[in-house]
Amino acid sequence: MRLNIDLHCHSRFSADGVADPEEMVAVARSRGLHGFAITDHNTCACVDYYMQLGLMREDGMPVDGFLIIPGQEITTRAGHLLALGVRLPDLKGIEPAEAARIIHDHGGLAVPPHPYDYFRAGIREGVLDSIEWDAVEVFNAATTLRRCNRKAYEYALARRLPMTAGSDAHHAEMIGVAYTILEADEFSVAGVLGAIKKGPERMERYLRKRDALRKTWHNLFRRSHARKLKAAAKQKQSPVSE
Repeated sequence: MRLNIDLHCHSRFSADGVADPEEMVAVARSRGLHGFAITDHNTCACVDYYMQLGLMREDGMPVDGFLIIPGQEITTRAGHLLALGVRLPDLKGIEPAEAARIIHDHGGLAVPPHPYDYFRAGIREGVLDSIEWDAVEVFNAATTLRRCNRKAYEYALARRLPMTAGSDAHHAEMIGVAYTILEADEFSVAGVLGAIKKGPERMERYLRKRDALRKTWHNLFRRSHARKLKAAAKQKQSPVSE
């Protein structure tokens, strides 16, 4: 069974995401995707949201012919790490090797996204070498410099690791710009994870400059807004001095 799956997508539940979860599904369907992985930063809140809406199933099977794969993009001490096929708590600040162990203990896949893109917290090669990865994201549609993708491809090739592609969508219109093409034995989360390990193909397209700038703007806006909310909450909790 041939499946087109975007393995790197963010919703409004990410600190720097603005995509409406329902719109993400509609856009993905309209672009011929069979599903996507929801990989918000340090949270699986959107997974819970999709479950409540009935758009995901606990058994990992598709809903109305569409499959949403649970996941998370973990901000480890050494950079970002995709956890695919699992629901995890916030593990921000964890060591990457420990994060990979937890992911594997839960039956998921550990994949470094945009490695070599150090402007976007890519994990550096010295750390990459020390971890047993299940695959490497060798094409990220939103990478800062295209040579980062080339270096990721060369690294995966040298280690003989499966290669994936993803849009790294932070707003719904980006979904499916790049995606992974899988030959799965079953249309399910388990089937997709198994197909990734076999070595999938990739649809590789970059974001348009307008979309890349939009993504950067949302990153700056949301992070600034989050800092203001955190500061306001801290001030509210502080005792009033007499």
